[in-house]
Parts: sequence; structure tokens; C-alpha cells
Amino acid sequence: MSTNNQNDNQNPNSGTPNSSTPAYIEGGRRRRRGPRRDGRGNNTTLSPSDNIEQAEIENTELATSEAYEDEAALAEGGIKALGSKRIIPFMKLEKPMAIFSILMIIISIGALFINGLNLGLDFTGGVSADVKYEKPVEQTEVIQSLEKAGFNDAVVQYLGGTTELLVRLPPQSDNVEGLNESLGSALELPNNSAQISNVNIIGSQVGGEVYLSSMIAIITALGMMMLYVAVRFQFKLAVGAVLALVHDAIVTLGFFALFQFPFDLTVLAAILALIGYSLNDTIVVFDRIRENFRRVRDASARQIVDLSLTETLRRTIMTISTVLVVVLAMLFLGGDGLFWFSVAFFIGLIAGTYSSTYISSSIPLAMGLSRDDFVVKIKPEFQEEEVSFNDPKSFED
Repeated sequence: MSTNNQNDNQNPNSGTPNSSTPAYIEGGRRRRRGPRRDGRGNNTTLSPSDNIEQAEIENTELATSEAYEDEAALAEGGIKALGSKRIIPFMKLEKPMAIFSILMIIISIGALFINGLNLGLDFTGGVSADVKYEKPVEQTEVIQSLEKAGFNDAVVQYLGGTTELLVRLPPQSDNVEGLNESLGSALELPNNSAQISNVNIIGSQVGGEVYLSSMIAIITALGMMMLYVAVRFQFKLAVGAVLALVHDAIVTLGFFALFQFPFDLTVLAAILALIGYSLNDTIVVFDRIRENFRRVRDASARQIVDLSLTETLRRTIMTISTVLVVVLAMLFLGGDGLFWFSVAFFIGLIAGTYSSTYISSSIPLAMGLSRDDFVVKIKPEFQEEEVSFNDPKSFED
């Protein structure tokens, strides 16, 4: 028996390595080292010194493998590895994007104070009329006909078809009866008669009330969304989400004030829709941040945020691509009625994409976001006391 084992140990052609021969690492991987078998097929038992040597080899292999993965990850454009996942260091651009956002907000607020919004008829008051033609008509034809009659700055929108339109005009000095007659003659087109079914005169006071109600609606929406995020996730994340939404709204309003685009109820609807869209994208990132804080160990808060943004990047790209296609379709094919709505949504879509990535995530980090914010802590009075029980009979055995 001993002779056979000795011959096996001394045989250089034996495929099984000797228990005293150290394993080696090749290409960052360790060749499997199993227990030796004797002539009868039984496994030999490793000595304590072999167990210690085995643990040291495994530690060396692990360190070598991690170093190899980090070098390979850094070679791929600076993308680092966290465990077995590659993460993109989004937060490296945190300060430049913060400076860019601050500049955008300053410019937008300055444009709002200096130029102000070019309020439409919904806020300043004016005249609205429902017009029905016998044959389909183009919006540009109606606007040109009104300008020839002296009605400038008219807004024409379709109402369900190409024969029914809504015409909106600035405040007029004529009364309702005189306005019906002048509009009737101004809206007549060659071989296409028009019929005015309803004329409404909106005063400036009503427009001011609509403007005030619109601002209250935006503030209420932001406040309710902050409450939702605070209850659903965490207060620090709620602050980041609301500041990102405020950033999107201010930047969109700033563009309209800077270039004096008309601001009406359709633009207001676009801003409210933008707030909902941007919050939806932010919620997806926050949900992944909360999950990774609870799941990943021995990682900094910045690494957790980078990992979460990397994992949701594909979803963000697909979402913004599909929404962008719809917005561009409305912008170029939707006509005058959806043009400014599409412009507002396009501006807010670009601003909301990078605000969901940087503003809503970097602000909680600046407030000290950590794993303790997501781990449920058990109060001392609810912790169960650990009791060990020793059976006296077990000592007799």
C-alpha cells in the first residue's frame, strides 16, 4: 500500500499533482487541484499545512483576478468594474454639468425678468370664434385672409377636421354684432363660404385669472410629486427630484422668454406633461439606486449611483428615442395647433434627460446619501434576545 503511493508520488507522468506540490496560476486562472486518490480510489486527507497553503493560493488567485479585471476595464474607455459588472463613471461629470445647469437657470431667470413671456390670447384675453367651411381649407389661407381684412396675429386651429376651425384673435374694439359681420366677410374664401357658429370675447381679467391658475397648477404638481417621492423612497431623493423638475420647467420657460415664443395653454400643457415624463424617468433611476444600496456591499455611494445609472442607461435611451420620434412627428406634421406644444416638449425633453441623470442624483449625494437611508433599522425594544440552551445530557454522551 505504501509502496504504491510512493510510486505514484514519484511518477513524473502522473496526471494528478502531488499534495505537497504548490498549484500555479496561468492567465489569471488556477488549474483545479483536487484531493489525490490512492490505488483503491480513496481520497487522501490533506494535512493542516496543506489547508493553509490552499487558502493562501486562493487569496493570491483572487487578487490577481481582480487586478486583471480592473486593468481590462480601464482599457475600455475608463469604464470600471464593480464585481462582475461594468459601470460608467457618470459622476465624473458632476461638477461640469452642475455649472452648466446653473448657467442655464441664470440665463432663463434673467430672460424671464427682462423680456417676460410672450403671453398668448389665453392669458391676455381676446376673441375666439368657431368657423365651419363648406370645403376643406388650409390654415395659412385663413390667416392670410384675416390679415388682408386687418385682423393681425390670428391663431387658427383645426377642430377634428379640415373644415371646422377655431379662430383666436387679440382684443378687438367692436362689439359682438359688429365683430360677427367683419369676421364673416374676412373669413370668406373664393368658392368656399364660411359660417361662424360661436363668438366669445375673453377679457383681460379672465386671462389674468387663467395665468394665475396655471402657475398654481405647476406649483401644486411639483409639491405633490415631492411628497410622493419622499413617501415612496427617501426625503433626500425627493429634494433632488423636485429640483430637477424645477430646473426643467425654468429652462423651458427661459427659452420661450429669450426667443419670445408665444406662450399659451398648449405650452402650459406641454410643461405639465414634461414634469410627469421627467419624474417617471427619475423614479426608475431612484428605484435602482435603492435596490443597489441594499444589495451591493463594500461600495461607496458614488459607485452605487454610477452603477444604477449604468443599469438604467439602456432603458433611458430607448424611452427618449421613442418619445423624441413622437415629438418630432408632431413638430413637423402636427400643424400650427401642436407646433408650440412640440417645441416646448422638445426643449424640456433634452433638459429633462440630463437632469434625471445628474441633478436628481448628484443633489442627494451632496446631502449625504448612504446605505443607512434605505436599510430598515430595528429598534432595541423590538430586538429578540438571543438565548443559548445547553442540554446537560449532551455532556454525559
